[in-house]
Amino acid sequence: MEIIKPSTHYPPPWQLNGEGIIMVYKFKKDWLVQNGLWELGSSKSYKGGLGFVMLVNYHNSPVGPYKELLIIPGKYAPQKRQSISHIFVDSEASTENGRYNWGIPKETVPIIWQTEGDEDTIGIGTEEDPILFCKVKSRGISFPATTKLLPIRLHQILGGNAYRTDPGGSGWAKLAHIEKLNVESSRFPDISKVKPLFCFKVNPFTMHFPLSEIYEHQQ
Repeated sequence: MEIIKPSTHYPPPWQLNGEGIIMVYKFKKDWLVQNGLWELGSSKSYKGGLGFVMLVNYHNSPVGPYKELLIIPGKYAPQKRQSISHIFVDSEASTENGRYNWGIPKETVPIIWQTEGDEDTIGIGTEEDPILFCKVKSRGISFPATTKLLPIRLHQILGGNAYRTDPGGSGWAKLAHIEKLNVESSRFPDISKVKPLFCFKVNPFTMHFPLSEIYEHQQ
């Protein structure tokens, strides 16, 4: 994929805030292999660690409000850093700038996010081309959440370059439960076949995406 500077470039660092649902997994080898995630890009092999699926509703960002679905399967050699393998957003400006700034392989699709009380209903894609649909209900007392406890250290490969980025964030979370989940496995790894270790909703949160370290990727 050729990386082209966006016509309207919003350089890092980015400050974002909003709400999000985070599902935490310990993926097994057979599931990773079935979903093409055992070897990611040109990484040598999977090194384990926690995996994350995130549904995010950014209320404010340098490119305006947008919504997002992504998966981080875990850590990969030789850097033992995490990598976003699939990510969908509903903003073309976010897609273009995410690819250019951090090597994140974003795709632009429609996303709906509706909240009624403590239940969020989220649809990724369209009726003709669905990707993921879920209902998530949060409950209980809020507690502080931070990436200091679950750090994200990204290593992305895109367009012949490698990008290293250490985003950080914090907010207030509640435990959550997945009420319904449908996944189109040809578009996104089928997380309906695996059970998360736990799930929580963070609202509100703030996120900081710093400048990447970018260098030519060596095969």
